[in-house]
Amino acid sequence: MPLLDTRVPAVILRIDRNPFHHGTLGAVRSLGRAGVEVHVVADESGSPVHRSRYVRRLHPPPAPGASTDDILAVLRRVADRVARPAVLVPMDDASAIAAGRLRDVLAPSYLLPEMPGTLPERVADKAELAAVCASADVPHPVTLVPDSPQRATEDAWRLGLPLVAKWSRPWLLPAGSGLRSTQLVRSAEQARELYRRTDEAGSPLLLQAYLPPGPDRDWFFHGYADHSGAVRTGGPGRKQLSWPRGAGLTAVGCWTPNTQVQALAERLAGELGYRGVFDLDFRRCHATGRYHLLDFNPRPGAQFRLFEDSAGLDVVRALHMDLTGRRPPAGEPVAGRTFVVENYAPLAALRTAPGGRELAWYARDDRGPGRAMWALWARHVSGRLRERLGPGTAAAPASPLIPRAASPSLNDNEKASS
Repeated sequence: MPLLDTRVPAVILRIDRNPFHHGTLGAVRSLGRAGVEVHVVADESGSPVHRSRYVRRLHPPPAPGASTDDILAVLRRVADRVARPAVLVPMDDASAIAAGRLRDVLAPSYLLPEMPGTLPERVADKAELAAVCASADVPHPVTLVPDSPQRATEDAWRLGLPLVAKWSRPWLLPAGSGLRSTQLVRSAEQARELYRRTDEAGSPLLLQAYLPPGPDRDWFFHGYADHSGAVRTGGPGRKQLSWPRGAGLTAVGCWTPNTQVQALAERLAGELGYRGVFDLDFRRCHATGRYHLLDFNPRPGAQFRLFEDSAGLDVVRALHMDLTGRRPPAGEPVAGRTFVVENYAPLAALRTAPGGRELAWYARDDRGPGRAMWALWARHVSGRLRERLGPGTAAAPASPLIPRAASPSLNDNEKASS
């Protein structure tokens, strides 16, 4: 008998327009390799994802900033084409929030975990998350929400510099605004000027105490909470390399046992009554040794494929199995397994790993996306170099080793859309 119920297709949904979102490709491959028919609702026509042999069909996505009604209309059109109930897999916060709100309306065309419809939005909201952590006794950096430019200045001095500035609902940030969901603030005046853009950002500004990065300080946890609330598969991982360095997305991550991170993740999911896939980001305080929760992402993280256990189960496969009534096989964690994003860490892609290694883009059984990524990445880098050199200057030869310039970001929610 196949691992998954191959009679039930999957629809992968992403609203964010990011051609380098390797998590989407991970979901396509994870389900497609198990024999599931995979439909992708995302702007992937110019992305390496569309070259995957495991994509059955691409469907036009909702526009960025689409209303809940617009997202519903798109999903209904896709359901008509799929023509049978499908497991819905949201891959960004906007998709996960919309799916939570629409769960009852989408049934029976789509299968989704059963939990309060507002819970994904609650945990994805940075201001709400601070309150959630306080009620669950999970460490969280000191966070202040200024209500005026003057208060932003005062709060900056109160927290100490540098500090972290976050927009409460980053999925509302308008494209082309230059605003980042998270950034490092080095002056009180910078905090004040950010506050003045609150109306443009669409959600409140948060100022948060800065926990410096360092060796063995950045951790994440990916898990799946099933219909009973038990956290199945997944586990804790250590960020070995990030891009930009010391902040941002996981370029190299390793499955590393950590009982403290595991306990915090399971307790938080249980306290909330959370069901479904989740991705948590932690940073260990060098002074106290405590792990502080930085982000709760109510969907698969981009590096979720790191956590494929000895039975071949990852969080996306666990979602499909749970929603189709299948009992998951008993698997063991694969400590030392490594995940590498080649365009951000090309040298790490050449090293061996004791627990095995998975690359974000290249796969022997699915070579098209890897080839397409390098071609797209070269054009991307060349374009960034032309921007830096200015108009009328000949661009230097493109090199896939030069990544995109970016202002510092400090969490995995940011990295999925940068």
